Amino acid sequence: MSKKKPRPIPVPAEGITGVIDAHTHLTSCKDDIPALMERAVAAGVERVCTVGDGLEEAALALDAAQSDKRIFAACAIHPTKAHTLDDEAKERLSAMAADPRCVAVGETGLDTYWIEHSPEDTAPLDVQEAALRWHADLAAHVNKTLMIHNREADADLMRVLAECAQAPDIMLHCFSSPLEVAKDALERGYVLSFAGNVTFKRNEELRQAAALASADQILIETDAPYMTPEPFRGARNEPLLIGHTYRCVAEARNQSVEELAEQVRANFDRLLTPKV
Repeated sequence: MSKKKPRPIPVPAEGITGVIDAHTHLTSCKDDIPALMERAVAAGVERVCTVGDGLEEAALALDAAQSDKRIFAACAIHPTKAHTLDDEAKERLSAMAADPRCVAVGETGLDTYWIEHSPEDTAPLDVQEAALRWHADLAAHVNKTLMIHNREADADLMRVLAECAQAPDIMLHCFSSPLEVAKDALERGYVLSFAGNVTFKRNEELRQAAALASADQILIETDAPYMTPEPFRGARNEPLLIGHTYRCVAEARNQSVEELAEQVRANFDRLLTPKV
């Protein structure tokens, strides 16, 4: 029996500077946050937005943002945990969202994948939808970007986003939907954020979607510790690896990494930095 080739050790992309990670989960990367940030900065990362998928992790994200000027936070309850959005959670999230270091309400949205694969642990779709509408109202109230998670819920998500109160901007994080959804989202003015899965060989439609996005409708993220880009797919992700995703997206858009990085920085400044 032949042995599998050992997985290559993840290393940053060379020659990458001045890049942004628009969505990561620092508290889930199983390492000291200052150490994660120092490795990221050494790999050319200027700033990150860290996200919690539940109330306690959102609080940790905000703590990290308050302790490091290179870190910003997004706070919300993940759609799979929407059943935990009780009155106490709403009160705490409202306070977090009002904090200047919280720059987005997210990640919220819809997720039918886990309803199918782990229904006993996942909020049903109607509960997720109610939570999404509440988060959208909160984003509109605090005048901050609404950061959306979507997994296999395209039609319902686009319906709800068209109906509910509008945040100043809507960011579709880790965009993974078909090209027609990308076209609809871009026509509505939403921002598409691309993670490491855009580098996967089978995901040509994601690269096409990245090519379609206008300069002011694109962000790049890691979604670490998930979505590790090629050639390190399967290893644990962290912000220092984001340069590989920038290279892939820049190639798809027929532009230099430097030009793409400049566009993403401008969009991050507009969408995911404190409103003063």
